[in-house]
Amino acid sequence: MRISDSTVLVTGANRGIGAEFVRRLRERGAAKIYAAARDPRSIPAADGVEPIALDVTDRDQVAAVAERAGDVQIVINNAGIVVPQQLLGADLEAVHREFETNVFGPVYVATAFAPVLAANGGGVLLNALSAVSWFSFPGMAGYSATKAAAWNLTDALRLELAAQGTQVIGLHMGPVDTEMGRNFPLDKVTPARVVDAALDGIEAGDSEVVVDDISRFVRSTLTYDPSRYATILGG
Repeated sequence: MRISDSTVLVTGANRGIGAEFVRRLRERGAAKIYAAARDPRSIPAADGVEPIALDVTDRDQVAAVAERAGDVQIVINNAGIVVPQQLLGADLEAVHREFETNVFGPVYVATAFAPVLAANGGGVLLNALSAVSWFSFPGMAGYSATKAAAWNLTDALRLELAAQGTQVIGLHMGPVDTEMGRNFPLDKVTPARVVDAALDGIEAGDSEVVVDDISRFVRSTLTYDPSRYATILGG
């Protein structure tokens, strides 16, 4: 699908990768961008950008946004949180919040916007995932588990939305140079690199976009035994 002249919803659009999506979409000629965040006042004013209040964990609010944004052709499920902690002895309420935002939030958005995409020709649904979809990063067990679940659910959405012609993309990346990415003590890629790869994938009709060397390497270890952690993490 072409980015030029498209109408796009970006969740978590007020910072990091989400804000970069908004910038790059404008540069590539998107006609209209619904820039969604819990506080839309945090989104800078720009031509073609419509800030919109959206907490992806609030199903009623998600449904209301889908009704309002009935012209959307591309949905970027980007909103996410991370709570650094070990699993044993963890604050399980924080893990619940991670799952609500990173797993159920994208499902709520997909559920509400699937009919919108169908009505607009099929469109695109992109879920921002991670290299930790494929392994558990030490000290971030909850976040890693949410991305593994979101990866599986992205596959399910791809199967279920195929009949209506919706392109479903899983976007995998290693640590990114954002506020959230500071929690990962590894080399980082820029938000621009992530977003450019994602938008290229949309236009190419891809079902999966693997952005960087870390993600490609981790993906290649999926059949390895647990000793792969020593190689991935340099231990």
